[in-house]
Amino acid sequence: MREVARKDKDARFTALLHHVDLSRLWAAYVAINPKASPGVDQVTWDAYGEDLRANLEDLLTRVHSGAYRAKPSRRVYIPKADGRQRPLGIAALEDKIVQRAVVEVLNAIYEEDFCGFSYGFRPGRKPHDALDALAVGIKRKKVNWILDADIRDFFGQLDRTWLRRFLEHRIADERVLRLIEKWLSAGVIEGGKWTASERGAPQGASASPLLANVYLHYVFDRWARRWRKTADGEVMLVRFADDFVVGFEHRGDALRFLHDLRKRFATFGLELHPDKTRLIQFGRFAAERRAERRLGRPETFDYLGFTHICAKTRDGRFFLKRITISKRMRAKLKEIKVLLKRRRHEPIPVQGMWLASVVRGHFAYYAVPGNISAVMAFRLQVVRHWFKALRRRSQRTRLNWARMDRLEKRWLPPAKVLHPYPEVRFAANTRGGSRVR
Repeated sequence: MREVARKDKDARFTALLHHVDLSRLWAAYVAINPKASPGVDQVTWDAYGEDLRANLEDLLTRVHSGAYRAKPSRRVYIPKADGRQRPLGIAALEDKIVQRAVVEVLNAIYEEDFCGFSYGFRPGRKPHDALDALAVGIKRKKVNWILDADIRDFFGQLDRTWLRRFLEHRIADERVLRLIEKWLSAGVIEGGKWTASERGAPQGASASPLLANVYLHYVFDRWARRWRKTADGEVMLVRFADDFVVGFEHRGDALRFLHDLRKRFATFGLELHPDKTRLIQFGRFAAERRAERRLGRPETFDYLGFTHICAKTRDGRFFLKRITISKRMRAKLKEIKVLLKRRRHEPIPVQGMWLASVVRGHFAYYAVPGNISAVMAFRLQVVRHWFKALRRRSQRTRLNWARMDRLEKRWLPPAKVLHPYPEVRFAANTRGGSRVR
């Protein structure tokens, strides 16, 4: 199937559901996080696994006979870094299993279609791959202007009529299309009340990232790839889900692209967020050109958890500096402080192991070259919060900074760079090819 998709970009697949068999459902169940929140039916991973084979065989029969019915998503909200709430839809366990199995089948087709500059929620591609591509593109291409764009409420505004048309370009198996319709139209339950959903796709569902990539592949990626050929200068593209950055050599190209993009999005029911979409002067010559016009330092932009800054090495060469977004670090430290208060009276080894896992997780993402100061600052603040929490366990505490120093060295990992330079990993991943093409 993957070979057919690679050779014939217009081929439509009429028989796909037979690839969703017992072994694929079994693998989908194993891939689900056992600690994930249950859906509206409150069926947990452990409870479903007590009679796993019988449950999966029954599910498979219902899927192939058409008797399978998708359950509504359970609405929950998670805090965003800017203080707002992000709505998520928690699918029932069986819906997660079927969605994962179908997505695995569809990935075999769409991975042959998706553009190289698309990174979000694709097999073998991670946020750091997109960050590497962006860094390499800014360094190697003639980038003087950056369009940092954000789509307003993308998952909520996604037009299902257009989505079906896009899917039908490749998928002719009506059974698969009906499954997708069932997931999208199942609605949500919030506060015990069911609400129909006529637009969009629920964030948090296993199928939503693929459907979002399909939608943006036809609405943005293919259009942007064609538009780039009409530009007067070089154009660089990096997209991760609904968050994308475009680099331009000429300001005129950037303004024309932004104008055409707004018109393009309006056709498909999308809109750029007016407060989060910016065109800024950026790149290796930005500092000098702004200094000539007395405009001050080049502006910065945030992408995938990092603030990107025009900087220089000690010998005066251009260097793209990436540091942790300050508001994200503050939000994480605030969360740790609250959790430490709840864990205040746990044994120190228990607290130490938990804090070590938190710090390691932070380092695993943010410990990139050039960000060691922010990583060290994060660790230092964690130690200070821990110190205060331990001292408040008793009014007669004997804990001082000398003893605390031994505790933090015993339990917390040291701050150090864990990622290679973007050029090194990008070259290894692409083997000399390009993912910003």
